[in-house]
Amino acid sequence: METYGKILLVAMPVFLFLVLFEKWYGWRKGFDTVRTIDMISSLSSGITNVTKDVLGLAISISIYPFMLEHFALFHIQNTAIVYVLTFIIMDFNGYWVHRLSHKINLFWNLHIIHHSSEEFNLACALRQSISSFFNFFTILLFPAAILGIPENVINTVGPLHLFAQFWYHTRHIGKMGFLEKIIVTPSHHRVHHAINPEYIDKNLSQIFIIWDKLFGTFQEERPDVPPVYGITRPARTWNPIKINFQHLWLMMQDAWRTKSIKEKFTLWFKPTGYRPPDVAQKYPVYKIDNVYHFEKYDTPASLSFKVWLWFQLLVLLLFISYLFGKLAYINSLHPYYIYGYGLFVFLSVYALTELMDRNRYAFMWELLRSGIGMYFLISQNNWFGASAWFPPISQILGIYFLLSIVITAWFARKHYYEDQANAMKNTLASR
Repeated sequence: METYGKILLVAMPVFLFLVLFEKWYGWRKGFDTVRTIDMISSLSSGITNVTKDVLGLAISISIYPFMLEHFALFHIQNTAIVYVLTFIIMDFNGYWVHRLSHKINLFWNLHIIHHSSEEFNLACALRQSISSFFNFFTILLFPAAILGIPENVINTVGPLHLFAQFWYHTRHIGKMGFLEKIIVTPSHHRVHHAINPEYIDKNLSQIFIIWDKLFGTFQEERPDVPPVYGITRPARTWNPIKINFQHLWLMMQDAWRTKSIKEKFTLWFKPTGYRPPDVAQKYPVYKIDNVYHFEKYDTPASLSFKVWLWFQLLVLLLFISYLFGKLAYINSLHPYYIYGYGLFVFLSVYALTELMDRNRYAFMWELLRSGIGMYFLISQNNWFGASAWFPPISQILGIYFLLSIVITAWFARKHYYEDQANAMKNTLASR
């Protein structure tokens, strides 16, 4: 946990800089592919994912060490060739994990967040799942275990393989010549994120595009078919925590509502999007029929509101940077402190994105989140030992939490009355 946290302390500022640079570059070129609210939602999703991973909130089924011990035919050393071979095996494994995530109803829930943005940019690459509490897919590393590739090599190559998938989430890079035949490029991945019938569930490779070409899932980006991004059942929320569990909740409801005993047990493993016929007819769910004629999810946001969102996001990044940098120290204060801190981070994301959704209860979430922050301050007379490095931290955070409650309440009230007025105007216009 601690090592990964320190890696993220370096990676997070780099990713944030690149996301903001893409925003500036698009504005400069007159082709802005980054909506501010959507970007903040994506960054918030990234925060929840890395927090979950660093705190070890997923239960990993440790299959690989068992396979390595019992099935290894060789015992090889940590050489450069071994790292390259591991990277290739992991990419092959990643292709099939990705393919299963697109093809099986239950596994789609683990991946839906990544496709939920209706834009395509570097920020949406940070939309990663928090709903994958169990990791069964290590069994697909069986070829690596047979070759006797050490576990520490797998642990090193894994983050590198993940980070290498960031750069191609952009619309600012066109076709890349001969590289199109070897690696996954932005053009390939634009196809993958598109919901056009010609493109859906194509280009599932993560680094080497060869897997799609070998297994029949390759589709070239066509100049006559501009990609349209998102998911066919739109999330209609900026809240990444809600998005992570929307599909699972729908499946749970369908399993409860269907009259077929067989369907209750089998719908989980049917093709992605499957719903029992009796439930689908009685409880229809909106699905995009024409990808070229649908309204993207959007919420009004004044300049002052955007400034407040950015301020809150930057403060949250400071909170998690401290957590990642001081994991061992915070854990030494009390074994449950890091999980309380994690809860505070998740509530911060929830409260912020509910406010972005103009939810009338956003204030209550902010009250809960800031209340927990105040509890930590008062009970410790400190912020997890931070006063040793910055003595006035308790006073500054106390003022911050109070201001956050007041300003959130002001925006929530303002949005409520604006929405009421717009609803009244629309009602009168329809008469």
